[in-house]
Amino acid sequence: MAKLKVGIVGCGGIANGKHLPAIKRNGNFEIVAFCDIIQERAEKAKKEYGTEDARIYTDYHELVKEELDAVYVLTPNRSHAEISIVALKAGKNVMCEKPMAKTYADAKRMVETAKETGKILTIGYQNRYRADSRYLKRACVNGDLGEIYYAKAHAIRRRAVPTWGVFLNEEEQGGGPLIDIGTHALDLTLWMMDNYEPESVTGSVYRKLAEQKEQGNAFGEWDPSVFTVEDSAFGFVKMKNGATIQLEASWALNTLDVDEAKTSLCGTKAGADMKDGLRINRVQYNKQCVEKPDLNSGGVAFFEGESDQDTDIEQRVFYNAITKGTELVVKPEQALAVTRILEAIYESGRTGKTVYFD
Repeated sequence: MAKLKVGIVGCGGIANGKHLPAIKRNGNFEIVAFCDIIQERAEKAKKEYGTEDARIYTDYHELVKEELDAVYVLTPNRSHAEISIVALKAGKNVMCEKPMAKTYADAKRMVETAKETGKILTIGYQNRYRADSRYLKRACVNGDLGEIYYAKAHAIRRRAVPTWGVFLNEEEQGGGPLIDIGTHALDLTLWMMDNYEPESVTGSVYRKLAEQKEQGNAFGEWDPSVFTVEDSAFGFVKMKNGATIQLEASWALNTLDVDEAKTSLCGTKAGADMKDGLRINRVQYNKQCVEKPDLNSGGVAFFEGESDQDTDIEQRVFYNAITKGTELVVKPEQALAVTRILEAIYESGRTGKTVYFD
């Protein structure tokens, strides 16, 4: 199989924790260029994941001048759009980490640029590739749930505030748990419903626990003075077809009802949730029943390749889209709708008013 030459922009946590190991396992990519504003991080990533003659940059404008098949944008949210657009205009395909952008306007510019250039743009919503997500998506496509008219998007942590990087920095990230982990839950939910047309959004955004001193945080104590984002946020989304979605997101919330990157769906034929593994509930032969599929037995992999790990499938889908022209799983227009709804929740929380869409 032809190897693709790729460049990495941003060599921090998400690069080393997710993308670089998955690219290496794939074996069909050669990482020939690394860029980071901290040169030492780029050099470290090159030693572990790059080709012997891989180039190091601190300016992504220079990296995109390379002969590359694709660029991975793995930076804080604020620069997703700027870097992706420059890379697309330079003729590179782009894998951009989630969320698509800090603002809807920026995300829209990304979509428009991808269309203008004809290059591939996809967003790192890897939870779509989990075994439970693939099974449930197949059930939804097959109509097993009927019309899905009510759903919940779950992204609740009890006390797990990320204390590294720029997660707590509103300027860099655009928000806290809503834009960080709420984005995954909302993406899963919209994808299952195959519904990307919101009519209105009402949101509440809180910063209630960030100043507390006894924190009990899973990742160690955070510094309240740099905690400039929300600690929890909630949204009520009404879709144009009448369906409704509740979105819940927190890094710190006094609750035992903890779930992350999960969805619950209610349809006219059946319902589903990911609360205790994947569960599908329905009435059959006039009796209430619950189906719990064995997801370890195979049979629901849509994507060719041996590894069933979500991040490995993500890389294969990107590779096949570039080399074979196969369809993307995460389309930029879908990610745009996610960003639009998230931004509306923040706006509604700030103004106290419902946000209506045209």
